[in-house]
Amino acid sequence: MAYPSYIREKARELRQEKKLTIDELAERLGIPRTTVFGWVRDLEIPRKPNTGWPTAAQKKGTATMQARYRVRRELAYKQGRNEFRILCAQPTFRDFVCMYIGEGFKRDRNVVSIGNSDPAVVRLGAFWVRKLTEHPIELSFQHHADQDPRKLFAFWGELLDVKPSELKFQRKSNSGQLGGRSWRSRYGVLQVRTSDTYLRARIDAWMDAVRGEWP
Repeated sequence: MAYPSYIREKARELRQEKKLTIDELAERLGIPRTTVFGWVRDLEIPRKPNTGWPTAAQKKGTATMQARYRVRRELAYKQGRNEFRILCAQPTFRDFVCMYIGEGFKRDRNVVSIGNSDPAVVRLGAFWVRKLTEHPIELSFQHHADQDPRKLFAFWGELLDVKPSELKFQRKSNSGQLGGRSWRSRYGVLQVRTSDTYLRARIDAWMDAVRGEWP
């Protein structure tokens, strides 16, 4: 699939300015990893000079840190299992968990993210992510070239009760003119995202609990 040149330039810009990895660029732009790699493979992310193999102390420190975070994730998962029944008493909580099973981003255990073109799905996802984390939340949407971003900023801002300036957007490829046909992505696709490792562990516990009740 051919992508507009501005998307390629955006990928290169993010690579140079934000130092994003190939996977991070692919996720943010909604582009296959292989395509992104071809666009930015000549742009290396600067790294600190290699001073040699890690020392024994460095290896021990890394292992200790990894073990500590693993224990915290396990405790968060256990918390999620313990609180599941209580949270299920709140309206729409189970709906949120089922929605995350189907639509949530699962490739990174440090990220909670859900995106959709259905305003009702987005509003429910945003409601529960806001309720469950104290970490900063990023709201961003993609739209096609034949859509007016000003109208989308206004629509999503009103729906989610945020200032339009709090929204980010990335334009998708041109879908042609909308006249004369219905289109499911009328308002583009909005993503609700936060970096919260421990909320993600709790969500894993809730998803497992729901799956365990299915036939």
